[in-house]
Amino acid sequence: MIYYIILFIAAVIYFLLVFPTQWLKVERVRYSCGIGSRVLQISDLHVEKLRISPRRLTRLIKKEAPDYIVLTGDFTQKSRYLSKVQRYAHAIAGPGIPVFAVLGNHDHRLKFTAFNQLIRILEGAGIQVLINESIVVDNFQIVGIDDFGSKKSKVDKAFANVDPSKPILVLTHNPNLVLSIKRKYTYLMAGHFHGMQFNVPYLFQYIDKGRLAADGIYKGMHSGTHGTFYISKGIGQAGINARFLIRSEVTLHEL
Repeated sequence: MIYYIILFIAAVIYFLLVFPTQWLKVERVRYSCGIGSRVLQISDLHVEKLRISPRRLTRLIKKEAPDYIVLTGDFTQKSRYLSKVQRYAHAIAGPGIPVFAVLGNHDHRLKFTAFNQLIRILEGAGIQVLINESIVVDNFQIVGIDDFGSKKSKVDKAFANVDPSKPILVLTHNPNLVLSIKRKYTYLMAGHFHGMQFNVPYLFQYIDKGRLAADGIYKGMHSGTHGTFYISKGIGQAGINARFLIRSEVTLHEL
C-alpha cells in the first residue's frame, strides 16, 4: 500500500512540476505593425536545466519556417555548460534562417573569458549578437539592447543609427526596460520572468522582479508608453528545475 502511495505522489509531482517543462507550446501572436515578417522568439534557454532537446527545436523551426529567429537572452551562467550552448546554437541556426540574439542577466554572470567565449560560440554558429546596436533587415530595423537588470542597457547607443520612419523591432531580455526607455519603437520582445514559472497568485509581490512584475505584467502582449511589447514565458528554467501551471514557450510573432 505504501508503495502505491509513493508512486501516486511521484506521479503527481511529475505531472504538476516536471511535465510542464517538457510540454512545449508554440504561442502564436499576431500584431499587424508593418514589419511583414514571421519572427520566432526563443527566450531563456538556461541550458543547464533545459528539457527541450536541440533536435526538437530544429524540427520545430523547420515546421514553422519563420522568416527570422530571435533569442532574447539567458543562455547559461556557468562556463561548464558552454559546450551545451554550442549544441543548441547550431540546432537553432542549422535550418539556415537568420538568427539574432541579445544577452540576459544570467549571461552577464559569466566571468570575462567565459562571457567572450559565449559570444564567440553564438557568432560561430551564425547567430548575430546585438549588444546595444541596430541592424537594418529588409524593410525594418532590429535594435538589440543589452540587459537592463545588469545595468548594461545603453539605449541611446543602440538607437544611434535608427531611422524613426521605418518599423523598429527591439530585442532585450528584461522587460522592465520599457519603463525607462524614451524612444519610440514598433514592437519589443523580452523574456526574463518565465511567465512566473510557478503560477502562484501574488508570487511577484514577494519575489522582486521589478515594477512590471509587481504590477502583474509578466507575460504576453502589452501596450507601453512608447510601443507595444511582448514578454515570453521562455523555454528553460532558473532556480528549481520545475514549472507549475506554466508551460515552456516559444513564440511565433506575425508582424
